[in-house]
Order: sequence, then structure tokens, then C-alpha cells
Amino acid sequence: MTAGTHSAVDSGPDEPSVDATAAARRGVRTGLAGLAGAAANGLFGFLLVVVITRGYGTVGSGAFFTAVGIVTVTAAVCTLGAETALIWLLPRRRLGGRGDAARVLPVALLPPLVAAVVVGLVGVVAAGALGPRLLNTGEGGTSLIAVSFAAVPLVVAMTLLLAVVRCVRPIRAYVGVQSVLVPLARPVLVGLAAVAGGGVLVGLTGWLLPAVFAVLVCLALVVGPLGVRRGAALRPERADWSAFWRFALPRAASAAIDASAVWVGVLLTSMLAGPADAGVFGAVGRYILAGQLAMHGLRVAVSPQLSRLLGRSERAAAAAVHRQLTVWVLMLSWPVYLLLAVFGLGFLEIFGPEFTSGAAAVTVLALAMLVNTGLGNVQSLLLMGGRSGLHLTTTVTGLLVTVSLGLWLIPGHGVTGAAVAWAAGIAIENLTAFGCARAVLGQPLVDAALLRAAAGVVVGVSAAALAGVIVGGRGLPGLVVALGVLAAGCVGLSTMPDVRRFIRVTMRQLRGDIEAESAAAGATSTSPKGR
Repeated sequence: MTAGTHSAVDSGPDEPSVDATAAARRGVRTGLAGLAGAAANGLFGFLLVVVITRGYGTVGSGAFFTAVGIVTVTAAVCTLGAETALIWLLPRRRLGGRGDAARVLPVALLPPLVAAVVVGLVGVVAAGALGPRLLNTGEGGTSLIAVSFAAVPLVVAMTLLLAVVRCVRPIRAYVGVQSVLVPLARPVLVGLAAVAGGGVLVGLTGWLLPAVFAVLVCLALVVGPLGVRRGAALRPERADWSAFWRFALPRAASAAIDASAVWVGVLLTSMLAGPADAGVFGAVGRYILAGQLAMHGLRVAVSPQLSRLLGRSERAAAAAVHRQLTVWVLMLSWPVYLLLAVFGLGFLEIFGPEFTSGAAAVTVLALAMLVNTGLGNVQSLLLMGGRSGLHLTTTVTGLLVTVSLGLWLIPGHGVTGAAVAWAAGIAIENLTAFGCARAVLGQPLVDAALLRAAAGVVVGVSAAALAGVIVGGRGLPGLVVALGVLAAGCVGLSTMPDVRRFIRVTMRQLRGDIEAESAAAGATSTSPKGR
């Protein structure tokens, strides 16, 4: 959704809004840029975790992750779903000095910022009472929590302004700020704080400073397209408020749950088992989330296609898109999670020997993520089909399972208990979403090609992992051997004509050709029916 998207709103209802070929080409660039941005964000995020764990140890990193969790979860709640609503509404408005897009800014920014300021002030005042319960580190914990809550309005402003940039500027501007500037600056500043001997509070300040830079850059990027300096109206009409918040509020809860992800487990672990276990769990969570890069990037690329197909009630074609993209997600993600399940010890040794107690947690969560990625982007099917209520139901179900099991398991089992609780929440949420999506579409979401791909990945990666374990054990040496064997196998497979043909077909699918192919396939097999 770039600045040029608004022109479609001005055309008459019977006129084509955009040229289909041009739209497909824009989709390619957007999808590839999103995938590249997700990769960069994941790389810099992993580097940040290495800096935190190496610089502050288990207890210090636990306090650090807990503070980040407070900021992340609280900001996600205070955003009130406005980020998603901005991405939905702004492209439908006219930009420039005579446009009506600028009127959306007060509607979108004021309620979340007011909520963030109020919640932040309450948190700062209550920091003395929350410190012993969350961090158990005395006065230092109180100061850390106070700073975390004080930063909530800043993070909310950054989140919302990034959404505006995403709508009014080309995708590269958004990726440059959200996936490069902020995640690159954070490990640099936190690392400097750790090297200089600064405590966790100084390191957290280094983590927060890039948000200030991002807000300033975003303001500079959005002023021109919105026509703020050319007399664009900023006073919203009553209809602006109702249209915006009627869309935003139903998505607020599910958006907050999605954004909190690993941080709920970090906060529960910190409260129930102590900051050292929270530090280990935060490091484990970084590996688990890193494996979702391919799924996230492909979701960015394919969601508009799914929206168009489901909007035309072409459910068979939408199911075909989902099945074929799930094959690609599985082939990119399952090797990561299978290796994590076997070599969790080796991966955690990168953070330091004190983090290896989380090896069992890595294995448990990696197995749960095989379920998540193996089912594909079923949540996107629900959202793009307009079933946000079902999406909310599945996310709330997963959260309730995670929290209830966490309260039961963490006090006695620490990091492993937290991992079991989160794994159960992941599995139940995704299986529930899969069942809902299957019922809504009325089409099969798993086929023989998906099962063959799963079997091939499991056999190939298991063979490489077995070689690594035999030669070097489950630590770093064994992981290096397994990666070498797997890389050699991939090079060998890439020379096979059938594999090369599969890659070419998949790339056509990502470029948008899949829509036409799937529609044709659906027309020959099943007649689409309206909802």
C-alpha cells in the first residue's frame, strides 16, 4: 500500500482501479521487500539477544527481557488496534493538501496516546509495588519498571507513525526504518552500554533511544505526502471517528495478543521463577520466533491475493494458494525447527554456558512450531476472509491455555514449564484456527503434495542431524556437522531437474501467477459459492 494506492478511491465504481499487471508487479516488489525486511529484522534481533545475554548474564538479561516485555505488551494494548486500522483506512483516502487523509491522524493518534500516557503514569507510580514482584532486584528493579512504563507513549507513537509511513511512502521507506534503523541501532547502543560497564537500566535506555530516532524520521516522512504543510485539513469529522474505531476496536485484543507473543512467557517466568529463568526463556524465545521469518515474509506477499480471492468468493482458488504456499513455508521453516529440536544445547551455547539449561525448552517449543508452520497461515485465511471474530477467539484461546498452564507449571519446572505452557498455547491456537478456516472455506487445506514435502524434509534433516549427533554430539560441534551435511544435500538437490522446476513454479506463485492458475484449477474442480 503505497502513496499511489489512493487513486483507486477516486475512480468510479465501474472503472478498474489499477492495471492488473502493474498491481502484480507491485505485489512482487512489496512481498520481496517485506521478506528482506523480515530477514534483516530477525538477524539484527538475534544479534541484540547475543549482546544482551553476553553482556548481562542470566539474571541481568532476565531483568532486561522483563522490562522489554512490559514495554511491548503495554504498548500493544494501548495501541487499541489503531495500527491495523491505519493500514486499512489511509489507502482509501486522498493524499496531499486537498486530500482528506490527514484528518485520520488525530483520530488514530489521540486515543492511543492518551491511553498510553495514563497507563504509563499509573505504571510509574506503581513501580515500587511491581518491582519486587516482577524482578525481585530491589531499588534497581523499581527504576527499571518505572522507565519501562514511562517509555510506553514513545513506543505507541512509533508504532502508529510507522503504520502511516507504510501507507503513504514506498515499502522501502517503511523497511528502512522498521527493519533496519531501529533493529540495527539497538544492538549497537546496548553493546556500547554493556562495554562501558553500564547496568541494565543504561542498556534499556540504549534499547529505547532508536524509538526516538524512528519517531522523528517518520514525522519527516509523512508530513509531505499528507500535505500537512500545504493546508491539509487536520480537523476530523464525526464520520471519521466512527469509521476508524468501528474497524479498530474489534481488532485491538487480538493485535495485542499477537504482539505480546513470547513476552507473556517472559513476564510469567520472571514473576514465578525469577529473573535468571526469565533471561533463559527470553533467549529461547528469540530462536523460536526467528524460525517464523519465512512465514511472516510470505504472509506479507500473499495476504492481498487471499483477500481478493475470498472477496470474490473463489474459495477453491484461495485454498489452493494456501496449500501451495504452506509447502514453501514448511520447506523453509521445518529444517530450522528440526535442528533446534535436536541441537537446542548447541544453539544456546552461543549465548553462554549459563543459558544451556533451556535446551529442553528449545526442543519442546521447536516441536510446537512444527505444528504452527505445518498448518500454514491459517490466521491470515480467517482475517482476509473477514472472520476477525474467529481470529480473536483462537488467539484468546491460545493465550488462556498459555497463562493457565504457566501459572501451574512454571513454579515447579521453571523455563521448561514455561515452554510447555507456551507450546500448548501455540498448538491449540493453530489447530483451532485450522479447523475454523477449514469450515469457513469448505475446502481441503492439506493435500498429498504437502504431506510429501513434510516427509521429505523430515527424512533429509533427520539424516543430517543424525550424522551431526554421531560425529559431534548435540552441542555446537554436532550442529556444525549437521549444517554442513544439510548444505551439501541442498546443493545436490538443486541440480535435479524436478527440484529446479518446483522452485520456478513457486517463484511464479509468489509473483501472483498462482492466482490465475489456482482460479483455473478451482473452476475445473469446484464451482465457487458465495458466502
